[in-house]
Amino acid sequence: MTPTTPMTQDRSGGRPDRMRFDGWIAGLGTAAGVRLVVGYWPLSPLGAFADVMVERADGRRVLLAPSERVAEFVAATYRFDDIVICPVTVEPGRERWTVAAGPLRLTFEPGPSTALGRLLRLVPGRLATSPGWAALCDVPARLLMPGVRTRGSAGGGRREWYAARDLRSIATAGATWDGADLGELRPVRPPVRFGFGSVPRRPSLTRVVTTVELARERRRGRGQASKRSV
Repeated sequence: MTPTTPMTQDRSGGRPDRMRFDGWIAGLGTAAGVRLVVGYWPLSPLGAFADVMVERADGRRVLLAPSERVAEFVAATYRFDDIVICPVTVEPGRERWTVAAGPLRLTFEPGPSTALGRLLRLVPGRLATSPGWAALCDVPARLLMPGVRTRGSAGGGRREWYAARDLRSIATAGATWDGADLGELRPVRPPVRFGFGSVPRRPSLTRVVTTVELARERRRGRGQASKRSV
């Protein structure tokens, strides 16, 4: 699969209260107990960007974001204990992805599309990204992949739904944090706790369109996480 071409316009169908992010989510665990969720968004209302959500072995949740603007939006939608503003770069490839974000260095190799991924690719785009389809898929998703949700309530009174368009397993990965090896690839266990759902337990790379519906009255995030820049 070829990554989406970087673009910056919003494709939310004319709804000013909806923001649509088109890209990829990689979720994986490590032997050190650190779980990583990488978002790569070539097409979004915030422009092309990438971010990383980290849950440490002690449960502390960290957001690595490339700008104040991205950090503000993501932290108003999900929950974190710490926010780090730092350069975040993702270099996608057919055989290997490379991620550099503050103290994190990560490489991983995605495998071919899974059986479920091949089925997801058959769903027409307009149907796959609709709220009704997300509602229909929510229960099967929870049964097939414990912890995964396709719709739910996000922070600040927002609603969110996911449209998975493809699913690939992650075959191998290597990661370091401040130069320390995080160990071998592991399932995402326990599930991450950034929002209403987790990524699949099996390390995976998901092609996804995420839609966030903003609250009509409450547009600001909670701003409780500590924040620093590196």
